[in-house]
Amino acid sequence: MNINIKNKGITIFFHALVWVVLFSFPYLLSSGQDQVLMRVIAHSWVPLLMYAALFYVNYLILVENFFYKRKIVWFLLINAGLIALCIWSRSLVNDLFFQDIFPKMSEKNAPPKTLFIYVQILSFLIPIIFSLALKMAERYLKTEADRQEAEKIKLESELQHLKYQLQPHFFFNSLNNIYSLVDISPDKAKSTIHSLSKLMRYLLYETNVERVTLNKEIQFIEKYIELMKLRLTDRTKVSYQFPEVSHDVQIAPLLFISLVENAFKHGVSSSEESRIHFEMHLKNDKIIFETTNRDFPKTDMDKSGSGIGLLNIEKRLRLLYPNKYTFRHGAEKNLFKVKLMIDLND
Repeated sequence: MNINIKNKGITIFFHALVWVVLFSFPYLLSSGQDQVLMRVIAHSWVPLLMYAALFYVNYLILVENFFYKRKIVWFLLINAGLIALCIWSRSLVNDLFFQDIFPKMSEKNAPPKTLFIYVQILSFLIPIIFSLALKMAERYLKTEADRQEAEKIKLESELQHLKYQLQPHFFFNSLNNIYSLVDISPDKAKSTIHSLSKLMRYLLYETNVERVTLNKEIQFIEKYIELMKLRLTDRTKVSYQFPEVSHDVQIAPLLFISLVENAFKHGVSSSEESRIHFEMHLKNDKIIFETTNRDFPKTDMDKSGSGIGLLNIEKRLRLLYPNKYTFRHGAEKNLFKVKLMIDLND
């Protein structure tokens, strides 16, 4: 409500400013001389008053109630009547108050009346056309603002949906890891549940914001990697290299976890040796995150994971960092590599 009142106040101010300039300009040019002042009134101020009347009748009433409601014939007829009324009124005012300025001319020396009428009609059409153009521009801007607001709400709802989708996906993967430890090492399973609770606390309570510090996100990823390593055998080597960053570097939460999950999902084999490596760099206000792992494609019978990892991060990047990221992934010589670069500059 306050924003609407402020916008209306600004609109009224600019309207008033335009008319003050229009009325003042002829007077300032006249240098305030009495005889010239009367000519300013007759030639400028009287028609300006009529222009203003035509403009605001259209701007406030006719355009909205007739033109936009497709009552075009009525719109044209009413304006034709208003123009005729203005021409008659101006002629009457000139005869009553400005006979010295507009003396009667003989029919022999006077220009044709039709020419005078055509000039008047054209001059009175200008405020009508201008009011229509201004109203259309305002409507377009309002429509565009409403569209952007709707788009913003849509993006926010999509991001929230993606986040709700990610949290149970992460939780189920972690429970699978803990399940594998229950019979092998109950004590380690208990410790892992405690670690999982810390991770879930971060997921539930610290990521409900647009940005989190990169430091916290790195700590979360490190804890998650350690959690995932518990179920692995000696055949799989996992390494990571993350930078130490200042607390003022911020990033959208949970952007990289899907890439980490994807590496563990496709980079582990029960029969072959493999290696998974994660690396992050900060360079010129850009975050570069890379993963490398052996490529062991899942069979159709393997239902581990939900398959939403890369799809989710693609969607989130388009929503959160449009035109400010590069995302490449693919298999090269039995290795699956991912490289994500995000530009943090606003």
